[in-house]
Amino acid sequence: MSSLRHHRVIIASLFLPNTAVLGDSAPPTPDESGIQTPGFANQASRQPLLGRAAGPLRSIVEDLRDKTRNPTPSMTPRGESANPFASFPGPTLPGGTLTGAATAAADSLIDALSNKLTGGGSKTPAASGGTSPASNAGRQYQTTHHGSNAGQPRVQRRASRSSGQRTKSRSLSSSRLDPSSHSQKYHFESNPHCNGGLKNAVESVGDRLKRKLWVGTLGTNTDGFRESLRRSMEWRMREERDSVPVWIPDSEFASCYDEFCHQVLWPALHYAVPDAPKTKSFYESASFKQYVAVNQRFADAIVSSYQEGDIIWINDYHLMLLPQMLRDRLPGAPIGFFMHVAFPSSEIFRCLSVREDLLKGVLGADLIGFQTANYARHFRQTVSRILAAEALPKGIQLDNRFIDVGVFPMGIDVGSLTQKKRDPEVAEWVSSLRQRYAGMKLIVGRDKLDVIQGVRQKILAFEAFLEKYPEYQGKVVLIQVALQTTEENEAQGGVADVVSHLNSRFSTLTYQPVVFLHTQDLTFNQYLALLTVADAFMVTSLREGMALRAHEFVECQEKRHRPLILSEFTGSYSFSGFRSCIPINPWDKRGTAKAIHQALTMSDQEATSRWEDLHNHVVTQTAQAFVTSFLVRCLRSNLEHMQSDAISVADLDVGRVLPRYRHSQKRLLLIDFEGTLWQRDMRTIARNAGVSESPSFEPPKEAIDVLSKLAEDPKNEVWLLSGLPVKGSLEIVAEKAPNVGIVAENGCFIKPRPDRGGKANWISMVANFNLTWKAPCLEILQYFTERTPGSFIEEREASVVWRFWTEKTVEDHASDWQWARRQAAEAQNHIFDSLGERYGLRIIPGSTSFLVLPNNISRSTAVGAILHPGGPARSAAAHSVTWLAPEATEDTDTEFDFVFAVGKDEKLMRRLNELDNAETCSTGVKGTDAKWKLDPDQVLPALQRIAETK
Repeated sequence: MSSLRHHRVIIASLFLPNTAVLGDSAPPTPDESGIQTPGFANQASRQPLLGRAAGPLRSIVEDLRDKTRNPTPSMTPRGESANPFASFPGPTLPGGTLTGAATAAADSLIDALSNKLTGGGSKTPAASGGTSPASNAGRQYQTTHHGSNAGQPRVQRRASRSSGQRTKSRSLSSSRLDPSSHSQKYHFESNPHCNGGLKNAVESVGDRLKRKLWVGTLGTNTDGFRESLRRSMEWRMREERDSVPVWIPDSEFASCYDEFCHQVLWPALHYAVPDAPKTKSFYESASFKQYVAVNQRFADAIVSSYQEGDIIWINDYHLMLLPQMLRDRLPGAPIGFFMHVAFPSSEIFRCLSVREDLLKGVLGADLIGFQTANYARHFRQTVSRILAAEALPKGIQLDNRFIDVGVFPMGIDVGSLTQKKRDPEVAEWVSSLRQRYAGMKLIVGRDKLDVIQGVRQKILAFEAFLEKYPEYQGKVVLIQVALQTTEENEAQGGVADVVSHLNSRFSTLTYQPVVFLHTQDLTFNQYLALLTVADAFMVTSLREGMALRAHEFVECQEKRHRPLILSEFTGSYSFSGFRSCIPINPWDKRGTAKAIHQALTMSDQEATSRWEDLHNHVVTQTAQAFVTSFLVRCLRSNLEHMQSDAISVADLDVGRVLPRYRHSQKRLLLIDFEGTLWQRDMRTIARNAGVSESPSFEPPKEAIDVLSKLAEDPKNEVWLLSGLPVKGSLEIVAEKAPNVGIVAENGCFIKPRPDRGGKANWISMVANFNLTWKAPCLEILQYFTERTPGSFIEEREASVVWRFWTEKTVEDHASDWQWARRQAAEAQNHIFDSLGERYGLRIIPGSTSFLVLPNNISRSTAVGAILHPGGPARSAAAHSVTWLAPEATEDTDTEFDFVFAVGKDEKLMRRLNELDNAETCSTGVKGTDAKWKLDPDQVLPALQRIAETK
């Protein structure tokens, strides 16, 4: 982290953590001195999403308790009504009416409890926001399930997640001053739409990240702001909040955010490609122009603020084009992109009409981060399939640069949350809830009421639980904290009808099985109290990045250790620490019902054991670890990339190399064969493919002569590096140049130089490898060969090559070339998905072919064996396990005082560059890490000049 002290971090997120509010400062609330929790009640109450009927302020749980249990009189809210139906709120039907028993006067649990704690006999509507008497002077904390809306939305969010809702906050309600009025007073408040998890994570590192600059939007209408007001806000936000607002016209933002982000990108990223009639808006959305424009405005704002040494951190799917826009204008800047949500498989992402633009935009970054290894793997495969780029385990290799792809799971600020739990107000709410729910089991959930969050599946599973275990009817309550969404999303989520059906079946005068609360009606203290008293916490998301609310529940259960019911489709579940939850498939309501029963009947010993595993993961995967690891990795990646790009590679100057060559006593010469010494005629090979009596391989005489001449010098050890098979190809080379060592099939086989007896047997580097993958791989490639004109398969002993293009020119066969590339990308993905992980295979794409071979085999590992004193090239008795160990093949010590390598293998070039006495020369057309470069047709003259040197 110390390396970050010298760098300022520019954090680009769609919404700033703070917003500017017109008007005088709002009256102080406990959140101004304690925590700020957008989405939770901390200001004047607004009209809730799930509507209320008019009536006295009461507690919904008061009527859920058995009237025979006489609570302590001092703990009973004053002014309580005797009507048991007056406090059963439920979801709102699309028409705006309440469901089931909620047609009576309905109020939240918190209203009456707040009235009780403040000691008031009656409450005014303005007091219903849950204002608490206690305050905490600690760091402001924002709910990790960020961005629930408050106030009337300026931009309706459809099928969205909770991280970025751009609507008017409570402070931006109609009671606020009109922007066009003469009064230009304004103040700052916490932005209820910002990414709360990101904000908490950045703030959790404290003084270790003092220099930072947020770039984003205010989250409110800005067209009516005068230019003078904008300049004033810019100055104050820069000085007081380390923020730069991005001014975007309201209509442009609405089209980008509402249409493209939430009708196109959001469904695709969460495996929810819409059915007709919405399919047209998904595939033919015209709002991509506005998406580009919004990203461009962010780029302009960042470029104008950028200073040398800054690290640019871009967040989430709203800004996928921004990395490349910045790379074009700031070529040397460290740029990191982090995707907070899920990333789908290539089969889903390829449905997007602008798929290539989005992928190329993201690939402008030095580092691309994801929540889980699965999401990172999906991204690499998608890039390989759509852009035909080389996908490696650590990132993406493009023609001119390498992009790191990593996994950085987000966590919570455990220290801040622990401090907030100790607030006396939390303990008071816990006591009140326990008394009112005495003798009952509580299941708590907190989700948006849209399709992706799976609330409908949760309610159906709870109904199945009550049916299967009737003894729990009247004894278990599901308290669903509902984050605001649009009426359209709520209707699509289908929650209201199932809740109405369930409550009509199982409700009694004193019991309602499902109770809804609203985040705008709860303070964060009250939410923590709910997590503390819960007997189980339930997450049924159909697809989600990291379910940080589950992390909060684990930390709130440090005394009770109650279990967590977690969907298998959340990012959190993919980590081993969260495997101690009770996993569920939310589509399986019977299995989820069994999970609920398991949670409620679990022994204390088992629950404690599971909780300890969960807790150990939560305190390890923290917000601080997320921020520091991502930024340090981003900076390191940029330095590595800039080192390779900063120095222009010069053409090989043989005259400068020869003095070192002359004065060295033991030399190692590594020379590529294909594409360097010899250019293959693909048409001839294609004609002879599969022909049993095809002409025998005839190596070029000039190349054999120069190799033999170099090998005649007793100071030289010459090795030919090739991808060709031994049989029928390199065995002929071995006969014509017996003193030259040969590496065949890209490192699968090695033929050392002859020993004193003149013998030199081929050594298999894959003797202990499972090669049964070849049969299914050939079957897959045969399928694609039949559908790709001119393609053919080269089967080798331990590897397979598929050549999908044999024509010399592309211009005359453009359509065939496009089809062949698409088929090659499909074939690579199919092989990797079905065989890659199972057998540990590596796929190396080329311009007209790709190679499939075992994962731990390459020309670089073969050279490692050559350099290693105990390797097979040194001792025939050497056991393969010894020199194939990673620490052995990565050893850079060597007995040679001069090493010269010429070829196209960049991994080998990087490895040899670690040797002080190595000269590396690339013959490729891509960007290179080699010290020299040379055209392939100049290689033979250069080697002849070296061979003639004495």
